[in-house]
Amino acid sequence: MSLIKSISGIRGTIGGAAGEGLTPPDIIKFTTAFGLWVVNQTGIKKIVIGRDARISGDMVRNLIVGTLQSIGVDVIDLGLSTTPTVEIAVPDEHAGGGIIITASHNPKQWNALKLLNHKGEFISDEEGKKVLEMAEDVNTQYADVDDLGNVTIDDSYLQKHVDKVLALPLVDVEAIRNANFSVVIDCVNSTGGLFVPALLKALGVNTIHELYCKPDGHFPHNPEPLPENLTEISKEVVAKKAHLGIVVDPDVDRLCFVCEDGSMFGEEYTLVAIADFVLKHTPGNTVSNLSSTRALRDVTEQSGNVYNASAVGEVNVVNKMKETNAIIGGEGNGGVIYPESHYGRDSLVGIGLFLTHLANYGKSVSELRASYPGYFISKNKIMLTPDMDIDALLLEVEKKYSHQPYSTIDGLKIEFGNQWVHLRKSNTEPIIRIYSEAATETEAENLASKIISDIKEILQLPVN
Repeated sequence: MSLIKSISGIRGTIGGAAGEGLTPPDIIKFTTAFGLWVVNQTGIKKIVIGRDARISGDMVRNLIVGTLQSIGVDVIDLGLSTTPTVEIAVPDEHAGGGIIITASHNPKQWNALKLLNHKGEFISDEEGKKVLEMAEDVNTQYADVDDLGNVTIDDSYLQKHVDKVLALPLVDVEAIRNANFSVVIDCVNSTGGLFVPALLKALGVNTIHELYCKPDGHFPHNPEPLPENLTEISKEVVAKKAHLGIVVDPDVDRLCFVCEDGSMFGEEYTLVAIADFVLKHTPGNTVSNLSSTRALRDVTEQSGNVYNASAVGEVNVVNKMKETNAIIGGEGNGGVIYPESHYGRDSLVGIGLFLTHLANYGKSVSELRASYPGYFISKNKIMLTPDMDIDALLLEVEKKYSHQPYSTIDGLKIEFGNQWVHLRKSNTEPIIRIYSEAATETEAENLASKIISDIKEILQLPVN
């Protein structure tokens, strides 16, 4: 069993002993801390919640609702929802914060509490540490019977979210309708199965072939939208002679596409393509994290604008976007953040912008993908001993490559012309993650192998 406490929330596997899995005592403890933190910070005794379709979702929801009521906090419950929908609802409801019950792309045995501030954005590092600290306080005073929180069920936000996408100036419903797209969707039997078809129909897409759109939480495959998990939709796109496939993860904040020939558009290129479209109409800066493809930088600079990189993590991307007045940003995992809508990864916004882009482009999805710079990312890791000083190790690598352009805002990223390697230590285990990118898969793997050899040499380990 696993329980991971982080600044952005708490996640773990369902079952087991308290403190070792995501059990009722853990859920109650952290919900109490967050609820009290929200009230202390904002003076607002109202929190919005929503959940994906995981099997454990209803159980976790009941514990969260009861706990918030017990400390005098009112609850606006959106029911089966998405992460970006809850992000939109928090400020719309003038709430003090939000809790999204989802473990994102993790398998079905996992669940989590994602924590939002009053803006509907993920809480900061400092705020998260305070919540974790408050969770260890055993002297909580609970509300008297006349002061218990109230619960309001609000199922209106699916339509409200769709309407907000339709209202975006760059989303052209007429162009999408006229393109007469045929689309296959895979919503991994979670809440995307409710939201994605509703959006597509509102956009004028009349031919929708649904795969796994029943929101019962029984994921038919690993829910992370990676190529190895998308073989079925790939075949279905070809079989149905569809224009494209659309895939979302269980909480609908990651988005990827399948080309008409069944090949993967690449989740790294979701943001690249949408940013390209946005930049053509509203010039401005862009942001992605240090582990995302260089293609976004290329597209941004080719359009005469400025690209900036942030540390890994959505809250870090958002902070950098605000700092640099970026008009679009996100992460290479298929996460698109479009401030014109809100500061959160939103697959529904991404779908609206991408389909408009494709309709205007007038060619196939594979041709659109081929129009962008081609890069390959290799992902590796090195297991170390728990007592290893990883920071000191990264410093030695930094010294070795000090003559190259490099960044230390998040681990160590070293640039070699159009190639780069990014080394980050895990927050939960003695691992260094090594991401490398180059124009070909072989070059990316060779670069990673070189850095791994350097690390083993520094550690005086055998080099294979």
